[in-house]
Amino acid sequence: MISSALQAIGLFLVTNIDDIIVLSLFFARGSGQRGTTAKIVAGQYMGFGGILLASVAVTLGAGLFLPDEAIPYFGLIPMLLGLYAAWQVWRNGDDDDETMAERPVSAWVVAAVTFANGGDNIGVYVPVFLSVGTGALVAYCVVFLTLVVVLVLAAKFLATREPVAEVLQRWEHVLFPLVLISLGIVILIEGGAFGL
Repeated sequence: MISSALQAIGLFLVTNIDDIIVLSLFFARGSGQRGTTAKIVAGQYMGFGGILLASVAVTLGAGLFLPDEAIPYFGLIPMLLGLYAAWQVWRNGDDDDETMAERPVSAWVVAAVTFANGGDNIGVYVPVFLSVGTGALVAYCVVFLTLVVVLVLAAKFLATREPVAEVLQRWEHVLFPLVLISLGIVILIEGGAFGL
């Protein structure tokens, strides 16, 4: 069981370390808003829970209503959210005096971005889950769900360090849409969506 837990930690870190950047941007976007951490934690759990549920369902043979070829198209979610955020920046101009209430963090947006960003994780988790027994599968799920909050807290720690916080506060309105659009494009291209 300890071996499975250590393997689960390694697998989680390898497949989710990129989330720290996106989560840090969510923290920058929600800076000064009440409940930002709770919304980000809830969104991360919803998004990652969807990834984990889909992986376990495929592993257990329950079948997933989406074929493997559909997973890359989840890249459209962060890309469209990023385009919308870029449009808002363009519409409002480069106004750093914009109130934080105009840029609220939503648990649903965090969940959508997490699920889209982790769509490729399903392809990694299923073969691993198929190669382990039921006890190890449960251990993987428990470790993964425990590490979600650790990942969010690491992103919050990073986003609140003085030099990082200054950069994020100053450039978040540009970085947030840019990272989401780039993330969506990478997911689409790496997955071969639209014959790319």
